[in-house]
Amino acid sequence: MVEISLPSMTGTTKSGSYIPSVIGLIALFAGAMAFISIPMSQLAREGEPLADSKSLQLLIAGAELPQPKEETTAEFHGAVATAPSLNSLVQLAHVLGYTTPTAEKRIEVDLTNQKVYAYEGNVKVYEFTVSTGKWGRTPTGEFTIWTKVKSQTMSGGSKALRTYYYLPNVPWVMFFYNDQVAKMRGFSFHGTYWHDNFGTPMSHGCINMRSEEAKMLYDWATPVVTNEKAWSTPANPDNPGTKVIIYGEAPTG
Repeated sequence: MVEISLPSMTGTTKSGSYIPSVIGLIALFAGAMAFISIPMSQLAREGEPLADSKSLQLLIAGAELPQPKEETTAEFHGAVATAPSLNSLVQLAHVLGYTTPTAEKRIEVDLTNQKVYAYEGNVKVYEFTVSTGKWGRTPTGEFTIWTKVKSQTMSGGSKALRTYYYLPNVPWVMFFYNDQVAKMRGFSFHGTYWHDNFGTPMSHGCINMRSEEAKMLYDWATPVVTNEKAWSTPANPDNPGTKVIIYGEAPTG
């Protein structure tokens, strides 16, 4: 049998002390370059929920969310923002009311052009410019809205990578899912108060909308809100959620 010895990560000098070998240095350099070449979105914890995990667990279990505590300070990638007051959301909901369901509603999300379209049959009733995933991918495919929430805390990211965010009172949230994308991931449409760079990817995977436009879509889409005092409205067989179709590829750079 021929015995083959592989080079070790270290070599020895005549004095017997150890120094890194050329092969070891090359391996270390290659590993470092591979790490550097990984996109920032992949360095983030991609499987983590995009919204508050305890709230998501309650919603999945069919429980109604209580009105959250008032918080005004938000953080997004090191920048501080002011969250809207919960009272303003309650007043807006009461003034505007809610729509009744119509047949063949669907929402389309065009990642390439950063657009959201709302259709009733073949008639386009709304078109909005939005921001989809940059630090996390917005999934593509066909989905269904499974619950609506007047406002929700969104948090996640990494302080080490400067992608951390803590965003209380995110308004007019509509969570969507399918068989491949679990409810616990927390993908949603929602209002946005911490940036106004719409038309450019700016999220960790959710669909950022201007808050007033998120409210319009929230009122139009199903499930229909039947109790305006309730903080959350789940879909059910008698009050199903609107179909969501997401396609294209978000611009990079």
